[in-house]
Amino acid sequence: MNVATARVLAGTDAAHPDGQYSTVAKWFHWITLVLMAITLPVGFVIKHIANEPFATKMVFYAVHESAGLTILFVTIARLVWRIANPPPPLPDHIPAQMRFAASAVHWLLYLVLIAQPILGFTMTNAFGFPMQGATAYLGLIDIPAVMAENQSLAETLKTLHTWVGYSIAFLLVAHIAGAVYHHAIRRDGTLMRML
Repeated sequence: MNVATARVLAGTDAAHPDGQYSTVAKWFHWITLVLMAITLPVGFVIKHIANEPFATKMVFYAVHESAGLTILFVTIARLVWRIANPPPPLPDHIPAQMRFAASAVHWLLYLVLIAQPILGFTMTNAFGFPMQGATAYLGLIDIPAVMAENQSLAETLKTLHTWVGYSIAFLLVAHIAGAVYHHAIRRDGTLMRML
């Protein structure tokens, strides 16, 4: 076995016949999942929270914005880690179409998990509500505004933020469905690579 093969198949054992992601990559994955489990539902219900008392609604904004910005930081760190420490490739017994679909969903998720927090952050700036005071990052760190208030731009960014939010939900469902399909129907060990 050459060095390249040894690296690709690192972590191979009875539970992981096709290798597995590194421990750091697994932590990034599951931390992202927890943050998304907070951010997505809160984001979808914010518009249904009564405006009065506004302080209550601000709590939802603060949680949503801090979790979203944390997703941005985690996703960037995760990409850097992935480039420096490539995961084992999908095995040859996975059909080419499935490998393509899995790769497309993964890279689209990376794209939207970077784009969405940026859209949200600039949108709140454009609405005149930077992450300061009641909505400071993690409740502690005021982040300077990157733009002046601009209601027209804010509405455009809001529309984009909403549609990217729906695309994240769709991609997440596709990702989970793929994992369940591989584990429960194909029984090919793909899910175990991340466990």
